[in-house]
Amino acid sequence: MNPVIMPPPALDQAAMLRELVLDKKDAAARSKITGVRSVSILSGKGGVGKSNLAVNLALAAADQGMRVTLLDADLGLANIDILFGVVPKFNLGHVLRGEKELSDILFQVGPRLTIVPGGSGLRELADIDYQRQAWMIDRLSFLENETDVLILDTSAGLHRSVLAFAMASDLSVLVTTPEPTAIQDSYGVLKSLWRSTEGDANIGLVVNMAQDKSEAETVSYRIISAAEQFLGCKAQYLGCILWDAAIRDSVRKRRPLLLTKERTVSVQCFKDLAGKIFELRPEAIEAPQVVRGISFLRRLISQMTRKKGD
Repeated sequence: MNPVIMPPPALDQAAMLRELVLDKKDAAARSKITGVRSVSILSGKGGVGKSNLAVNLALAAADQGMRVTLLDADLGLANIDILFGVVPKFNLGHVLRGEKELSDILFQVGPRLTIVPGGSGLRELADIDYQRQAWMIDRLSFLENETDVLILDTSAGLHRSVLAFAMASDLSVLVTTPEPTAIQDSYGVLKSLWRSTEGDANIGLVVNMAQDKSEAETVSYRIISAAEQFLGCKAQYLGCILWDAAIRDSVRKRRPLLLTKERTVSVQCFKDLAGKIFELRPEAIEAPQVVRGISFLRRLISQMTRKKGD
């Protein structure tokens, strides 16, 4: 890997971030970073429509008047730009190397909807030292004044970075399909996340590509009941996205379904899901409330700066 080149972090910034991680009673430092609603989208395996769900969920929230930022946090297969049919010139790697500010790489794909291209930047972020991680996350704090909702499309599986993003988010949305392998892998992710947080995780389940609501409810019951019986985990069923050929066609055309203005059953599914997750009411849009009341970035610092052996 090429060496990461970045301006040395300011000591006062790093100190401030450490204070936040250690939960010191420093009101002045805490006021520097405010809360934002954050949702991580994750899955046990690839091919379950995780990224497509993240894209259309973001569009549904933006359509209701919320300022939405979609961060492509997939370390290996960043593809949010492909689903939108755009080619961003810059990504997080440029910020990490000190070549660009975060505001320079934001790419607007619709009214009130901006994407943050991940590229190789997030993989590099996982390999840099503590102070440089703090410096980078300080750059990301720009988002918290620019958005109402932060949605992260993570990698499939159980990578350490996936757990870090999920554990830092207000809500982790686990996406599965009715396929037996997807169900099994989803349970594995749920178990790992629940144990990693020692039972302090807000986890929601979405069943994608279901033939009907009854099938989705059956799948969700299998996963949630097993998790409660064997783990003591109380995950919640958020809803389903019904199988729709229009979704497949939209992916091929590189134009998200909610931008096509088609009125299919899955479009309503995405809107219903966004409404449930973000509580899309006028008063909620004007004054969004953080589910757990702690900044996403503050929690992310805590996770990303842990020693790899922890």
